[in-house]
Amino acid sequence: MTTAEQTPAGIGSPYPAPSGPKYTRKQVALAIVALSIGGFAVGVTEFAIMGLQLEAVADLGITIPQAGLLISAYAIGVVIGAPILSILGAKRERKSYALLLLGIFVLGHVLSFFAPNYETMLIARFLSGLPHGAYFAVAALMAAEMAGPAKRSRAIAVVLGGLAISNVLGVPVVTAMGQAFGWRWMFISVIVLALITMAAVARYAPRQMPPAKATMRSEIKGLKNKRLWVGIMLAVVGFSGMFALYSYIAPVSTEITGFSESSLPWIVGLFGAGMVVGNFVGGWAADKSVLGTVVIAMALVAVFMVLFAYTAHIPALMLIFLFLVGVSASALGPSMQTHLIDTAPDAPQLAASLHHSAFNAANALGALVGGQVIAAEMGLRAPSYVGAGAAVLGVGVALYAIHLTRKMKTPRTAI
Repeated sequence: MTTAEQTPAGIGSPYPAPSGPKYTRKQVALAIVALSIGGFAVGVTEFAIMGLQLEAVADLGITIPQAGLLISAYAIGVVIGAPILSILGAKRERKSYALLLLGIFVLGHVLSFFAPNYETMLIARFLSGLPHGAYFAVAALMAAEMAGPAKRSRAIAVVLGGLAISNVLGVPVVTAMGQAFGWRWMFISVIVLALITMAAVARYAPRQMPPAKATMRSEIKGLKNKRLWVGIMLAVVGFSGMFALYSYIAPVSTEITGFSESSLPWIVGLFGAGMVVGNFVGGWAADKSVLGTVVIAMALVAVFMVLFAYTAHIPALMLIFLFLVGVSASALGPSMQTHLIDTAPDAPQLAASLHHSAFNAANALGALVGGQVIAAEMGLRAPSYVGAGAAVLGVGVALYAIHLTRKMKTPRTAI
C-alpha cells in the first residue's frame, strides 16, 4: 500500500500528496530546526515564569495566586490571538507571516521588560501571548508539508520539540539568571531568542503558499465541526492537569519537599527533560495511532499526578513522578496537534492554531484553579489532585473522540 493510499490527501491530512513540492532532506532539516528555535523561545517565556514566581511576587508586591494570573494572562492572549491571527493569515504566504508574528512577539516582551507595575505587566503578558498560537500553526503546517503525510506527526514533534527542549536548556538557565540578576531579564532572553529565530527562518525556511482553497471564509467555516470542538475540549481538559501542578512547582518544591530556591533551576530542568522524551515518543506513537496515544498518555498523567502529590514530601519520589508527569503530558502534544488538523482538512491553519489556544486555555485554567484551591487553604498538593481528576475526565472525552472518528471512516492511524 502506498503512502498516498494510507493517508489520502484531504482525508485526515490537508497536505499535498507525494506529487507536491519536493524538498531535499537538508532543506527540510534546516527549515524545521529554524522553526523549532521559535518554539524554544516560546517555551522559555511560557515556563520560566513558573520557576521565577517567587521573584515576581517580591518585585511586584503581589501574592502567589496573583502571580499565577501572570501565567494566565499570557495564556489568555494565546487563546484569543491564535484563531484571530490564523484566520487573518489564511491566504498569506507562510514564511513572511511567521516572521510578522515573531515581530509582534518581540514587541510584547519589550513592553513586559519595561512594565512599571502589576497591572501593566498583566497587559504586556496578554499582548505577548497573542501571536504564540498562530506562529506554531504556521510552523507546524510548513513542517508537515515539507515532511509529507507519512512523517507529518514527527515533523510537528520537531517543531514542538523546541518548546520541550527549552525546558531542559533554556528554562533552567533563565531561571538561574533571573534569581541572580532579576526576573525581568527573562524577557530580554526571550527577545534575543526570537530575533535569532527570525534570522534563521528568513535564511533557511522556504516560501510556502497555502492551498488555493484556503480563504478566511473556509477557515471560519471550519469551525462548524463537531469533531473539532470535541478535540478542543479534549486538549483543554487533558493539559489543564499538568499546568495545575507545574504552575506552582516552586512553592511545592520549597515548602513541601524542602528544596532550596537555588535548586529550582534543575528541578524545572528535570521536568523539561521529561517533556523532551515525551514529545518525541508522542510524535512516533501518533504516526501509528493518534487518539490511541492520547488515551494512554492521559491515563498515565492521572496516575503520575496522584503519585506526585502523595509523595511530594519525599524528595527522590517527588522528582521521579515529576519527571514522569512531564513525559506523559508532553506525549499528548504531537497527537493532539495532529488530531485537530485531521478534524478540519479545509481549515488547517485555524485547526492547527486551536491546538495552542486549547493548550493555553488549559494553562490559564490550571493556574487559576490551582491558585483557587491554594487560596481556599486546601494545601499545595491540592492542585495536583485536581489535575489528576481532569486527566481522568480527559480519558472519557478521548474515547468519545475515537467514537466520532470511527463514524467518519478516517484512516486507521487517525484513531
